[in-house]
Amino acid sequence: MSNTSTTSERRPKPKDIPGQQLAYPASQADMTPAPDSDLSNYKAAGKLTGKVAIITGGDSGIGRAVAIAYAMEGANTAILYNANDDDATKTKQLVEERGGQCLPIKMDVRNPEECEDAVKQTVEKFGQLDILVNNAAFQMVREDISELTIKQFHETFETNIFGYFHMFKAAYPHLKAGDVIINTGSIIGKQGKKFLVDYTASKGAVHTFTKSLALNLAEKKIRVNAVVPGPVWTPNIPATMPEDQVDGFDSANAMKRTGQPEELAPAYVFLAAEDSSFMTGALIDVTGGQL
Repeated sequence: MSNTSTTSERRPKPKDIPGQQLAYPASQADMTPAPDSDLSNYKAAGKLTGKVAIITGGDSGIGRAVAIAYAMEGANTAILYNANDDDATKTKQLVEERGGQCLPIKMDVRNPEECEDAVKQTVEKFGQLDILVNNAAFQMVREDISELTIKQFHETFETNIFGYFHMFKAAYPHLKAGDVIINTGSIIGKQGKKFLVDYTASKGAVHTFTKSLALNLAEKKIRVNAVVPGPVWTPNIPATMPEDQVDGFDSANAMKRTGQPEELAPAYVFLAAEDSSFMTGALIDVTGGQL
C-alpha cells in the first residue's frame, strides 16, 4: 500500500488554525496559516483561451484563486477591489507569472458609476468582456442582534446584492451569446446563521437573483450560475469574526475542516467554460459536505 497522502489530507485542519483577529479589511499576507490560493495543485487545459473576465473582490481569497485559475486556462482578467493595494498587486503578479494579463481596478461595487467605469476600463484594455464573476462581499459578526445596525444592514445588502446588480447592469451591454455570469452565494444563505443575519439574508437574495436572471437571459444565450461556498479560509474570517470563533475554524461539515480558496476556483472555471453549456440557474455547492 502507498503511504502517499492526498492533497486534501494535507490541507490545514481546525487544529492548525489559531485564534486571531485582524483589522477589517484584512490582508491575506497577515493570516496564520496563509490561505492556499496559488493553484499549485491545479491542472489547466486551455478551457478559457482568448476570454476576458472581470472578477470583483479579486485581490484575495476566492477572487485571487479564480483570477489565477482563469490565467492558467488562458483568460485575461480585471480584478476589482476596494481597499488592499498590496493584495491586489500580489494577485496581479501571480496572474502574470502564469501567463495572463491582469488589470487591477480599485473601486466600490456599491457605486453604479464606478461599476460602469470599471467595465469601460476592462473593455478598453482587452477589447471585450466574456465572463463576469460577482464575488465581492461584506460581512460582520453580530452575536447580539441589537448590535446589528441599520447602517450595517444597508452596507451588507449594498455590497452583496446591489453590487452584483450594478456590475450586471454595467457589463450587460458588452455580453453576447455564449458569455457567462457567475455569482458567489453561500451555504448559510440557504441555512441561516444566528450571528450573520444580514449576510445570510443577502446571500439568499444572491441565490434567487441568480435563478431569476438566468431565466431572463436564457433567450439571449447568456448563462447565469452561482458557486455556493461553505466555510473557506479567506481574509474575511479573521477580520469579521471574534478570535474565539476563528480558533479552530471550521469543522461544521462532513470533511471536518475549512476549505481553501484554490479548492473553490475549479468550480468557477467549470461554470465559465463550455463544459457547463447546459447549465444555467444552477447553485453549485462547494461546501465540504455542509448541507
